Amino acid sequence: MKALLNTPLKRLAALATESGRHRHVIRACGWVRAWIDELIDLLPVSMRRRMVARASLRRILWPLPSQVACASATLVLPYSEVMAQTINLPVAAAADLMRVMSFEIDRYTPFSADQVHFATRVTQRTADRVSVRLVVVDRERLMQIIEDCREAGLILQAIDALDAHDDAMGVDLLPSSLRPAPSRTAHTRRVLLLTCAALTVALMLSLLDRRQTQVERMSQAVAQQRQQMTGLEASRRELTDTQGASGYLARLKTSRPTLTVLLTELSHCLGDDTWLEQLEVRESGDVSMSGQSPQASALINRVRDCHSLQNARFQGVIQPDPQSGKDRFSLAAQLRQEASDAPSR
Repeated sequence: MKALLNTPLKRLAALATESGRHRHVIRACGWVRAWIDELIDLLPVSMRRRMVARASLRRILWPLPSQVACASATLVLPYSEVMAQTINLPVAAAADLMRVMSFEIDRYTPFSADQVHFATRVTQRTADRVSVRLVVVDRERLMQIIEDCREAGLILQAIDALDAHDDAMGVDLLPSSLRPAPSRTAHTRRVLLLTCAALTVALMLSLLDRRQTQVERMSQAVAQQRQQMTGLEASRRELTDTQGASGYLARLKTSRPTLTVLLTELSHCLGDDTWLEQLEVRESGDVSMSGQSPQASALINRVRDCHSLQNARFQGVIQPDPQSGKDRFSLAAQLRQEASDAPSR
């Protein structure tokens, strides 16, 4: 199995050399070979022997040696037996390269399509062009070589050719009608490789799905924690505002005299001959009062004796009341603000 995969791996390495990425592809080829070795070790012994027997095909150079030691092999023709060149074609031609070249073979060689047998291999591909290696051999000469191999008892699996530098071109000049049918072992090998590839992809997708599920769970947990933090922050602000308002009311309450204290002081300051008809204390601290007194003009000095009031002043004009014989008055003052920690009187 490893021997069968050597050719495509060598082709991949050669292609990487042309594109300037030889080092990375050689490393990748080493990984592929190690992976293939692990797969072979997992197979049953009987199947492993059949696959190894199948993979033991040799590469024999033409002309054949006097004695052929193997029953099947890949024949490698020397560069003198073939004609090779690299041509550039539109990228659309790569979809059906053999059909295109069968019509265009006389443009690149001095022979017609019925005189030669050819093989192609794409060596480089760009966005709009492909580089194709065209290898041509005389049809009669090729059939003679195949017949000589048959007489020597050699079963050909493929026919490759060497370039000017004695490197394999990586093509197959053996006519499709003479190629051996794929064996059951090869089919089993392909099935195993496809199964392993499918399992590898399924495992990667499973790991990716599991990781995605973990990420979603973590995102949901973070969103819940963020929502909880937002609620806690709102509660903290509400508590702070409530504490501030409560503290303000407490300070305001302690800094102002109570209504009971104010009434007691007014009763003492205004005297027994003055009585109030109306008393109003506003949130702003303004105090207004109205009533009757025999000496209304003296009330300003009396109100000044009240510790809880300041800035006492009349509102309007003092008018006598004909029924009671007293003066009707209207006073305005303001509550005295004290520090919350001031000693109480």
